[in-house]
Amino acid sequence: MKKSLLAAAVSFSLVTSTAVMAEFDRVRWQVPMGFPSTLTALGDTMPEVSRMVDEMSDGRVTLQTFEPGALIPALGAFENVSNGNVPAAYSWMGYEWGQLPVAALFGATPFGLESQEFLAWMNFHGGDELLKEAFAPYNVYPIHCGTISPEAAGWFREEMDSVDKFEGLKFRAAGVGGEIMAEFGMSVTLLPGGELYQALETGVLDGTEFSLPTVDEQLGFYQVAKHYYLPGWHQPSTNQFLYVNMDEWNGLNAQTQALIENACMAGNAMALAKAEALQGAVLESFKEKGVTLHQYPEDVLEAFEEATDRVMARRSESDPMFAKVYESMKAFQAEHRTWKHLGYLPRDWGVED
Repeated sequence: MKKSLLAAAVSFSLVTSTAVMAEFDRVRWQVPMGFPSTLTALGDTMPEVSRMVDEMSDGRVTLQTFEPGALIPALGAFENVSNGNVPAAYSWMGYEWGQLPVAALFGATPFGLESQEFLAWMNFHGGDELLKEAFAPYNVYPIHCGTISPEAAGWFREEMDSVDKFEGLKFRAAGVGGEIMAEFGMSVTLLPGGELYQALETGVLDGTEFSLPTVDEQLGFYQVAKHYYLPGWHQPSTNQFLYVNMDEWNGLNAQTQALIENACMAGNAMALAKAEALQGAVLESFKEKGVTLHQYPEDVLEAFEEATDRVMARRSESDPMFAKVYESMKAFQAEHRTWKHLGYLPRDWGVED
């Protein structure tokens, strides 16, 4: 009797397990990425999310990642997913600045929400709903799938000790930050990360911003530019997204959808933790390599903030969706400000000059 009961229990457990597992769709998606998987916290998040999805679904759901340029152009995630050329793609949200300006606010908003604030706004203050609303007309279902700490403000060949020095500077920037920099007479261009070292080395660029210190180190910028400026006022947080073709997404059952979205939420936590863990050591290593670290003075930051206000007002007047998202962000930022100011130790607490 005991053996029969045990056998029945094991059999029921296996049947139940198989039934639960069978709820996952059989998915085989190619997912091109906008960044090389070798770039720490920026390009290695999606491969890790893919691994988690594969493991949790016992191989039923496969999101096969591809390096930039292997399937589509490095900056072509939005367009190719929208057109159905690929089922999904992974990139920083903002490269579609020319096609869908509001996307840049989700990628990074100058003087906007920091990483933990962005996560709070997205998940508890209506940000994700606004994101889905903005992308729905383009047949794209975007999933927040990676957030990292502030970027640096940029690498320069010369010390940028006054706003006047920005005039005529050949500089690489992306998204709304690039439009703001152009307000100072900078000649702004957008190039993929893999082309920036040579552009700096040959003088095609006088300076560039790209990402975190760890990522900038991997790209070797410190070898051709010795002045490194912080803080990244243009990108207080940097956010990556998994772009999914809407038809592909709607073809999944609820359990498969939940699996992908929850794995991306885990990816957000992992990427932010990794980003915060590594930057201090890299900044110290830059000093040893002859790089001078600079913090923009208050008057320069104020000039950038004034230019940001002008650009945001101009964009909001001409783009109702842009205005709607920006107003939501600023309202949460204002609501959160007292807690941010009083709830945490001052940023300069315990820091020696």
